[in-house]
Amino acid sequence: MANSSDDRNGSPGEGERRISPRSPRETLQPEQVPAPPPASRLARHPVVVVLNGLLTFVVLVVVLIGAGLYWGKVRFDAEGPLAEPKSVMITRGTTADAIAGLLERHGIIENKWVFFGGIMATKAQGKLKAGEYLFRRHASMREVLETIVDGRSIEYSVTVPEGLTSQQIVDRLMQDPVLVGAIEGVPAEGTMLPETYKFTRGTSRQQIVDRMRRAHDRVLQEVWKKRAEGLPMASPEELVTMASIVEKETGKVDERPRVAAVFVNRLKKNMRLQSDPTIIYGLVGGQGALGRPILQSEIDRPTAYNTYQINGLPPGPIANPGRAALEAAADPSRTDDLYFVADGTGGHIFAATYEDHQKNVNRWRKLERDRAAAAAKAAKNAEAAKADDAAPAAANDNEPPADDAADALPPEEAGAEDGKKTGGAGKLDLRIPR
Repeated sequence: MANSSDDRNGSPGEGERRISPRSPRETLQPEQVPAPPPASRLARHPVVVVLNGLLTFVVLVVVLIGAGLYWGKVRFDAEGPLAEPKSVMITRGTTADAIAGLLERHGIIENKWVFFGGIMATKAQGKLKAGEYLFRRHASMREVLETIVDGRSIEYSVTVPEGLTSQQIVDRLMQDPVLVGAIEGVPAEGTMLPETYKFTRGTSRQQIVDRMRRAHDRVLQEVWKKRAEGLPMASPEELVTMASIVEKETGKVDERPRVAAVFVNRLKKNMRLQSDPTIIYGLVGGQGALGRPILQSEIDRPTAYNTYQINGLPPGPIANPGRAALEAAADPSRTDDLYFVADGTGGHIFAATYEDHQKNVNRWRKLERDRAAAAAKAAKNAEAAKADDAAPAAANDNEPPADDAADALPPEEAGAEDGKKTGGAGKLDLRIPR
């Protein structure tokens, strides 16, 4: 019965040994644990050992790569070393690693390898664009990379004023220090659109000329399609010629349609245009400036462009007109004006009859005489004041004071000078209108 009770109460099974203490001290001693079973032959197999080593190595590498990527990302997004904004030129064909080295040498980034890693991680190696870039102070590597990928290079601009000749435009472009290269000959007069053109470093001068030509062709086509009916200009080329004369006659945008109306009305009445800028172009061509007032002998001198001597329009443009002048020539004001003369304020006074025009001319001449007299008086007063200031010093040196300057000679009668926009059709003409 005792054995059965022990079995039911969970007595040690077969193969287990129960230690019966012989004394209280033995009772306090721990029981001996059985030894672990021996390792299986499979765990000691060389292949398993190698695989375990490889797995450990892979885990270690993954951990190191993860830590490196995290460190690289932190450095990639951190503020850069630039203390002040700085520009760098990246030439066409520069490789990604060369760009990274260039940026590191210029102090824009701290570590070229981190930057190159950012290029590879973002798959931007084929998106890097050449150009001159300006980087802000403390720009991060990410900002630097985005600037280059987006092509946000420094933009320059060249402004070509309306009314310049093609030769003057070429001279202006050749003086620009950022543009490069030569220009393949002077373009034909009136084939370029004056405007402000933006460009990046490395742009050639010929590229700007080509852009000006394309812009001119586009604008001329638009304006010609919208021209008013009944104009005496038979072709877009004749419209450009008319616009170039309007451009040279006035610098005021709001006057251009009315100036154009004067010349259109004259053409319709078979009157000569009598435009002073055409005289100058006939004398100096693309040089543009005469450098002095027009002489009466030059007004009377026949040239292909002198509209005091020829009928109708000259054979071609005398300058490169802008959009406003082209639009004015294509849609002139509806007036009966046939004459205009400078008003002394940069604008003009218009007249429909020769008698009214002569009154305006007389007012202009009086204004010019008054101005000349005032200028002569001011010059004389200035010389007198200068002599008074010099007199004490001359007396101290026992030298006689300098003589007063001679009175200024009367100014010549006003006329167009250097092709400036100061006059108009029959401006000083006292003859019977033709």
